[in-house]
Amino acid sequence: MNLLHNRAAAGQAATAEVSRAAAPDRLERLRQAVDEILPRQPDPDQRRCGYVHLYGVSAACVLLALRRGLEVELCAAAGMLHDIWSYQVGPNPEHASLGLPEAERILTMAGFSPAEVETICAAIRRHSDKASVHGELDELLKDADVLQHYLYNPALQPPWRQYPRLAQVFDELGLK
Repeated sequence: MNLLHNRAAAGQAATAEVSRAAAPDRLERLRQAVDEILPRQPDPDQRRCGYVHLYGVSAACVLLALRRGLEVELCAAAGMLHDIWSYQVGPNPEHASLGLPEAERILTMAGFSPAEVETICAAIRRHSDKASVHGELDELLKDADVLQHYLYNPALQPPWRQYPRLAQVFDELGLK
């Protein structure tokens, strides 16, 4: 069974309902953990960017998950944790891999199953590889990441049509 699809067959509907019922508690526990980490970032600009980017990517993940029919809770969790290393320790080209132990710890503490943790962490591991195509959650996370970077301040970005991934997201959402 693919964990990402929430448009389950009739026999799986009850399981999906239980998962959605648990979502607020699990996501809130995850967000509380992130909210305990970010204030420890000594650089006020990095700390602000951490809140804006992690919450922004998580929200963009929800939007795209709803659009694509994927499991919203898993997508939101991936968005909240994808750059946790960067905002906990500092920028690093290997931040995705370096942040996996912290992401695993938070996801487990929040109540995600081992299979869900594995799925989310696989997407986090690959989110910086924007040129390659991976699984559905991986691609959604990459798309949400570029969308949030653009939305943060469109005036700082070159025209969005120069970025094929962002242009595809704009087309998918019917934006011009």
